[in-house]
Amino acid sequence: MVRIKSLVKNVHIRFSGLSSFVVLVCFMSIGVYGQQDAQYTQYMYNTVSVNPAYAGSRGQISIAALHRSQWVGLDGAPVTQTLNIHSPIGYRGLGLGFSIVNDKIGPTSETNFDVDFSYTIYTSLEGRLSFGLKASANLLDVRFSELNQFGPDQTLQQDIDNRLSPNIGAGVYYHTNKFYAGLSVPRFLETSHFQESSLSTAKEQMNFYFITGYVWDVNQFLKFKPTLLTKLTQGAPLQVDVSANFMFSEKFIVGAAYRWDAAFSGMAGFNVSNKFLIGIAYDRETTELGNAAFNDGSFEVIFRYDFITSKNNLKSPRFF
Repeated sequence: MVRIKSLVKNVHIRFSGLSSFVVLVCFMSIGVYGQQDAQYTQYMYNTVSVNPAYAGSRGQISIAALHRSQWVGLDGAPVTQTLNIHSPIGYRGLGLGFSIVNDKIGPTSETNFDVDFSYTIYTSLEGRLSFGLKASANLLDVRFSELNQFGPDQTLQQDIDNRLSPNIGAGVYYHTNKFYAGLSVPRFLETSHFQESSLSTAKEQMNFYFITGYVWDVNQFLKFKPTLLTKLTQGAPLQVDVSANFMFSEKFIVGAAYRWDAAFSGMAGFNVSNKFLIGIAYDRETTELGNAAFNDGSFEVIFRYDFITSKNNLKSPRFF
């Protein structure tokens, strides 16, 4: 998914209230690739979006919906919605998942349709190692009619409507009752959406993810879980997200996170039951963008429901 959808030479966005500073940040140079895949603060509850090997790991049908509004108050800022469902299927070891991710920023909109397959083997009494494959189809829309071009580019005269790009990805995921770690590349194919001769560039890059976390039982009422997510993309700074969450009486969750050189976050969650989780997060930028009067921070909410049919499966709410 192309997060900074295109870096356009001599182009200016026509959005009310959008300052030249943000235009410069988003569109300033040719050949620089910014953040591409959608960004999540509550990635620990949305792991299947970045690692296909997670599909089916919760032991029953699990469905989650997430909404993220980034840089609230800024016209054209990123808005992301995800919906995913995954479950173990058939005989022991197989998992299947399906996801829809819609991501908008400025004049561009992308929708990804993902199908995830996983196979799990037991490495010990509690340890499980999963291998996953992801097949995806990307639909890209770019509305050049919303751009003011100071330097004419004939390649930008016609909007892009539902341009389809297939892709594949893979991942590995290891977990026990208290620990997990995963490595993944959700999209291997680097698709260019413009001709090389164009003044504009929109190219999907491979994103490498590493995710890990551990759950400590502080006492019978309190659990502590630190987590880490790193993302590496060619031409973009290394992204490191570190978070710490506390669960009280297996009901209430509070925590904080830091995105290296980018933002601080606060998180809260509530297990309505052992099936239903509600989580919210708020990010505040530590960059110059965070000090802008029109930026009210980023908000995120997630709902997750597990269709528990047997009390021998998921007996209590889980952190991951």
